[in-house]
Amino acid sequence: MAIKPLRIWCNAELDEAAIQRLRDATAHHHLVVDQKLAANAWEESEPSNALLDAEIAFGQPNRITCQQSPHLRWLATNSGGYTTYDLPEFREGLRERGAVFTTSSSVFADPCAQHVLGMMLALNRRFPDSWADQQKPSPAWAYNARRMQSHLLNGQTVLILSFGTIARRLVKYLEPFGMKIYALRRRAYSESGVHVIAEERLSAVLPEVDHLVNILPQNASTDHYVNARRLALLKPGARFYNIGRGTTVDQNALMEALRAGRVGEAYLDVTEPEPLPPEHPLWATPNCHITPHTSGGRVDQTAAVVDHFIRNLQRFEMGDLDGMVDRVE
Repeated sequence: MAIKPLRIWCNAELDEAAIQRLRDATAHHHLVVDQKLAANAWEESEPSNALLDAEIAFGQPNRITCQQSPHLRWLATNSGGYTTYDLPEFREGLRERGAVFTTSSSVFADPCAQHVLGMMLALNRRFPDSWADQQKPSPAWAYNARRMQSHLLNGQTVLILSFGTIARRLVKYLEPFGMKIYALRRRAYSESGVHVIAEERLSAVLPEVDHLVNILPQNASTDHYVNARRLALLKPGARFYNIGRGTTVDQNALMEALRAGRVGEAYLDVTEPEPLPPEHPLWATPNCHITPHTSGGRVDQTAAVVDHFIRNLQRFEMGDLDGMVDRVE
């Protein structure tokens, strides 16, 4: 059966090999690669007249132009998050016109989950302390101290704020350690290996937690969700990890909790603002470990994003909308 050519618009920031991969896979369609590429999912991209003619938008299309487009049938972001599109009226507008909305969250699930697991293991096994010792003019061989300070993940308790694709992958990585795993979601339900809780139970669970992992997206309901009150409920010495969005954390409250020792350590891959200015006090806050928003990174990232889009495109071509991966409902 011949597939009708589709008008595909793209402003995803891709390397040359990935763009060629996309061109080859869409040779029987009409592909327009916009000159104004978008680098991230949390800033509104430039409007594009060419987008108005597109049936498929791949990358980070301008939200207003998407709303104005009379032809748009599928919005596919090249990111796991979708901050600029996370507005009820926008998503409802897509649903009303029968348009599909997908992300690339599956592409970033493994790297993000491994990033968190790596830091959990590093902090439990006191790697940062040994790295710090190595930077000293006269490095110390802290044999007894490091051994006596090292913990096992086995039997510890984790609470994950949000339970999407990344959280599910993290749960799979944590399962071999026999940890008790909670996950916060709007609707609580039974899930194998995970205690899924609703928000009304959060205050009761926080005092049990050894590791609080934040994967919350950025929207009006999550602004400063991790605040002074919730941090104060944590078990003394608990560790906090943020790979969600910087705006979801009251960073002043977190710094205060770290300085007071109420939070044992924090690992932040996202901050507010980004990039984090060199003079920002987070850099010098004790027991605060920072990476520059690299948790989703992988050496084959752009190729993987394009392959993900191509697989969904094949399903879209066949009318298998329910089979498309990473759909946003």
